[in-house]
Amino acid sequence: MEDGAPRIRRRVSVRKRNRGSLESLSAAPAPAELLPAEDPEEEEATGSRRRKTGSPEPAQENDSEEDMFGDHDSFTENSFLAQVDDLEQKYMQLPEHRDHVTDSATGALCAGDTGKKLSVSAVGDLTASVTNECVQSQSDVRVPVGPEAGNDLLFDVPSSQILYFESMQNSSNDLGDQSTKERVGNSHKPLNEELACSRVEQPQQNNDASNVSTSSETNRRKSIKDSLKSAMTGNAKAQTPVISRSKQLKETLLCEEISIVKKAIESPSDDLGPFYSLPSKVRDLYVQLKGIKKLYDWQHTCLTLSSVQKRKNLIYSLPTSGGKTLVAEILMLQELLCRQKDVLMILPYVAIVQEKISSLSSFGIELGFFVEEYAGSKGRFPPTKRREKKSLYIATIEKGHSLVNSLIETGRISTLGLLVVDELHMIGEGSRGAILEMTLAKVLYTSKTTQIIGMSATLNNVEDLQEFLKAEYYTSQFRPVELKEYLKVNDTIYEVDSRAANGVTFSRLLSYKYSDVLKKMDPDHLVALVTEVIPNYSCLVFCPTKKNCENVAEMLCKFLSKDYLNHREKEKSEVIRNLRGVSSGKVCPVLKHTIPFGVAYHHSGLTSDERKLLEEAYSTGVLCLLTCTSTLAAGVNLPARRVILRAPYVAKEFLKRNQYKQMIGRAGRAGIDAAGESILLLQEKDKQQVLELINGPLENCYSHLVEECTKGIQSLLLSLIGLKIATSLGDIYQFMNGTFFGVQQKILLKEKSLWEITIDALRHLTEKGLVQKDSRGDPEELQCCFRITKLGQASFKGAIDLAYCDTLYRDLKKGLEGLVLESLLHLVYLTTPYDLVPQSEPDWMVYFRQFGQLSPAEQNVATLLGVSESFIGKRASGQAIRKKVDKGIVNRLYLSFILYSLLKETSIWSVSEKFNLPRGYVQNLLTGAASFSSCVLHFCEELDEFWVYRALLVELTKKLTYCVKAELIPLMEVTGVLEGRAKQLYNAGYKSIMHLANANPEVLVRTIDHLSRRQAKQIVSSAKMLLQEKAEALQEEAQELLSLPPDLPGLGDPNTEEAGSHAGEATP
Repeated sequence: MEDGAPRIRRRVSVRKRNRGSLESLSAAPAPAELLPAEDPEEEEATGSRRRKTGSPEPAQENDSEEDMFGDHDSFTENSFLAQVDDLEQKYMQLPEHRDHVTDSATGALCAGDTGKKLSVSAVGDLTASVTNECVQSQSDVRVPVGPEAGNDLLFDVPSSQILYFESMQNSSNDLGDQSTKERVGNSHKPLNEELACSRVEQPQQNNDASNVSTSSETNRRKSIKDSLKSAMTGNAKAQTPVISRSKQLKETLLCEEISIVKKAIESPSDDLGPFYSLPSKVRDLYVQLKGIKKLYDWQHTCLTLSSVQKRKNLIYSLPTSGGKTLVAEILMLQELLCRQKDVLMILPYVAIVQEKISSLSSFGIELGFFVEEYAGSKGRFPPTKRREKKSLYIATIEKGHSLVNSLIETGRISTLGLLVVDELHMIGEGSRGAILEMTLAKVLYTSKTTQIIGMSATLNNVEDLQEFLKAEYYTSQFRPVELKEYLKVNDTIYEVDSRAANGVTFSRLLSYKYSDVLKKMDPDHLVALVTEVIPNYSCLVFCPTKKNCENVAEMLCKFLSKDYLNHREKEKSEVIRNLRGVSSGKVCPVLKHTIPFGVAYHHSGLTSDERKLLEEAYSTGVLCLLTCTSTLAAGVNLPARRVILRAPYVAKEFLKRNQYKQMIGRAGRAGIDAAGESILLLQEKDKQQVLELINGPLENCYSHLVEECTKGIQSLLLSLIGLKIATSLGDIYQFMNGTFFGVQQKILLKEKSLWEITIDALRHLTEKGLVQKDSRGDPEELQCCFRITKLGQASFKGAIDLAYCDTLYRDLKKGLEGLVLESLLHLVYLTTPYDLVPQSEPDWMVYFRQFGQLSPAEQNVATLLGVSESFIGKRASGQAIRKKVDKGIVNRLYLSFILYSLLKETSIWSVSEKFNLPRGYVQNLLTGAASFSSCVLHFCEELDEFWVYRALLVELTKKLTYCVKAELIPLMEVTGVLEGRAKQLYNAGYKSIMHLANANPEVLVRTIDHLSRRQAKQIVSSAKMLLQEKAEALQEEAQELLSLPPDLPGLGDPNTEEAGSHAGEATP
C-alpha cells in the first residue's frame, strides 16, 4: 500500500468528467469490456451529485455527525453507499463466492497486513473483487494519463480523503487485526490466492463453516457501510491539501510522451509522436520562448526525411535567414531526450556560442539536460561524466576539437550521439578549417553511432563533402522574406535579374536633391539611400574597413535632418548612459555624436560590452542604422529592411560570392518585413567584375589540412598517435585517405602523393622529438609503429601550435632558472600568445615610458629576457642599434606590458589610451592570452619538470579570463554577463550565482538599466543552468567516492559481496 500512495494523489487530483453508474460496472462481464452507463438520465443525475460534492458552498461549522448529513443520512437507491450495499447483497447470493467475498472486501478495506495506510486503492480493490475481476497486486496498477469513463469507481474521491485516511492509520490497523481474527480458514494467504483456493475447495467445505460465515455477513456489511460513512464524514471535516493539479498533469504527460517516443524510435514505425518525436512541451516552449508557432514546409520536409529517421549523416543548405538552426535544434533535442545521448554543437565564433547558450539554457532547465559552454578559456576536459542528465556542449571550432579528443582518450566517444556543425563551409578556411576537418574525421573514424549534421548557406562542391561525411544532401531556396538585389552605379539603380541578358534590368533613378556640399561629401548618395528607410525601418551599411565605418557614420549624421533626434530620444540617451557605465565613465566621441540620430558603427575595434549594448539597441529599434564590417554578416543575427554594401571590397580584396551572399542575407526580417532589399554600390570600372560576382557560382571548399602544416597534418598525426587511434604507418595512411583532403587529393596534389606527404609529416614530427618510431623495421613499411614522447603528449594535450612548441618548452625551462614571483609580469610574458607577436609593432616612445615606470623586480624580468632600457631608449630616439636583440622577444615583452597593465588597472579604456591602441584590439589580446594561458597550463600538467607552474597558471588564467575585480568574477561566469552588466548586477545586490539563479526576471528588468525582459530571462536561465551543473558535479563526485570500486580485490567472494551490500546500504 505504501507503493500506491503516490498513485492515490495523482488519481485524486485528476477528476473524471463522465463516469458510468455502479450497476453498469457490476454488469460488465470482464475488465476489458467495461463501458460507460447507457442510461443518460442516471448518468446526468450522478454527474449533478458529483458537481455538488466537488464544488460545495461554504459550509457552516458543525461538529455533529448526524446534523452534518442531514436529510442524506438515509441512503436512497441512487446513493453511492446504497449501490455498494445492493451490489454486495446480489453478489452474496452467488453460492460460489458467498464464503470469501466478505473476507476479501473487509481485508481489502481494513486489513493492516496489506499496507501501513488505508488508502483509496484499497477501496478500489473491494470494487474489483465484487465485480468478479481478477485481483491484482498494487504494483501492477497502471494509472492512466487521462481520465476514462468507467475505469475506477472511486476516481472522484476528494483529495481531502488522503488526509482522512492518513489520520485513520492507527484505527485501521486495529480494525485490520480484528477482522483477521474473524477470518475462517485461509487467513494467511494472499487475497488472490485465497480467491483461487475458494473455488477449488468449495465443494469440500462443511455447512458449519458456511453458517459461521453467513452469521457474520450482516455485521461485516454494516462495518463496510459505517467505514464508508465515516470516511465521508472525515472528508467533510478535513482540509483539502494544496496539490498542483496542472503541474502533476504536465509531468505525467511529459514522462508518458518521452516513453512513447523512445518506443517509437526503437521500432521501425513511422509514428513520430506529438512533435517530431518530442513531447508536446517542446512545442509549447518554442511558442513561449521564441514565438515559433509553426514550422516552415521545408523544415517539416527535412525533419521527416527517411535519411534523418534512419540517423544517416546529413548536409543541408538554405539561404541566410531560412530557419536552418531550428531544424538542428529539434534534432539535438531528439538526441538528448529520446535517445539519451550527449550532443556537440560547433559554432564559428565565441559571440555566437554565448548567444546560443543563452537561448537554449531555458530549454535545458525545463526539459532536464545541461547546456555547457566550451569557448575561450571555458570548458572542462574531459567533460563531467553524467549518470542521469545528458549534456549539450556548445563549442567554438578549436574547443570542439579538444572536446572530441578528450572523449576519445577517455573511451567515451560513443556517448556522443550527435555532432552539429554550423557554417560547414568554414572547413575550407585556413587553419580553423583544418581543425574542423580533423574533428569530423576523428568522429567518423572512432564512432559509428555518432550522427553528423552540417549546415550552411554557401556551399558549392557538396559532392566532396558528401563523400567525406558519407552524408545525404538536402537543399531549398526558401526564404521567409523575399530578397530583392540591386546594383547602384552613379545615380542609377539596377535590379538583379537572372533572366535578363546581362543579369540586370533598369529599376529607377535617385531623385534626392543634393547640394554641392553634399555631393562632395557623399558622392555615393548614401544619405539618399538610408533616408528612404530610417528611422521607421532598419538599415545596415557594410564598409570595407573599420575606419570607413566610423567615417560613414559621422558623415551621415552631418546631413540627417534634426527631426531624427526626436525619434525615441529618451531611449537613445539611455544607450549613451549605459555605454558610459560599461566603459569606466567614457564614451567614444563618434558614438556620442551619432547615437542621438539613431546611428552607430560596429566593428572589432569596440569592446564586447559596447558591441553587445549596440546590438541590443539595434534589435529593439532604438538604433535604426549600423555601419559595420563584413564580420557582422557571419556573427550574431541582426537583420535589416535594407542592406547597403558600400563597395565590392573587403579591405583591399575584391568581394567573394560567399561573402556577398552572407551580407545580403541579412536583408529582410521574418514576421516584420514584407521584403528585404540589398544595394551594392560600385564604380564603372568594377561593373564587369561585379556582374560576374552576382551571376557566378559559389566558391568551392578545399581542404587546408596540408597547406596549414603545423596546425594541420602534423597536428593531426600527432593526435592520432597520442590518442592511439592509429599508431602504425598503414593505419595512419588509411585514416588520411578518409579525410576531406583524402577525398580531394586528386585535385589538390600535383607534385607529391598522399603517401609521400604522410611520410614527410611523420619524419618532421620525429625530428622535433614529438614522436618516436619503432626501432624495428623500415620507417616506410606499413607495419612501422610510432609512439608519442612526453613533449609530444604535452603539445597535443595543450593544443599548442607545433610551430611554437619547442620555443615554449625552452622559455618555460629558462623561466625556472630565475622565475620572478614578486609580480605577475614574468608569468604574463610566458603566457603571451606567440602568434600575435608578428602582428604587433611597438610604439617606442610608449614602450620607453612604460619601461621607466617598472619596479626593480619587473626590470629584472626584462634583464633576464635580454631586453635593456638603453635598447628601448635608442629605438625611441631613432638612434642606430649595433647590438643584435631578438625582435620576437622585444615585441612579445611589449604585449606583456599591455596585459600586465590590464591586470593592474582592469580598465580597457585607460590601457588603450596609455598604449595608443584600439580598445577592441586590447580586449582581443586579453582574450587570446587567457586562452593561451589555459593551453600552457595543460602543457605543463603533462611534464613533471614544470610542476611549479601548475598552481600559478590556474590563478593567472582566471585573472586573464575575467580581468575584473574579484567580486565580479562569480557573476561573469554566467554566460552573457560581461563586465558592464556584472557591475550593474553587483551594485543592485546580485552578488553571486545563487542570487541570479533565484532572481525574478521582472524585478531585474525594473532594477537594471537597459535590460530587456528576454535578456533578463536568459540571464536567470543561464545562472540556473550553471548552478545545476555545479551541484550535479558535486553529487557525481560524492557518489563516485561512496561507490564500491570495481577493481576491489576479492570482489567475487560471497563475503566481499555481502560486505559491499552493507556498504551500499550505508550510502545515502
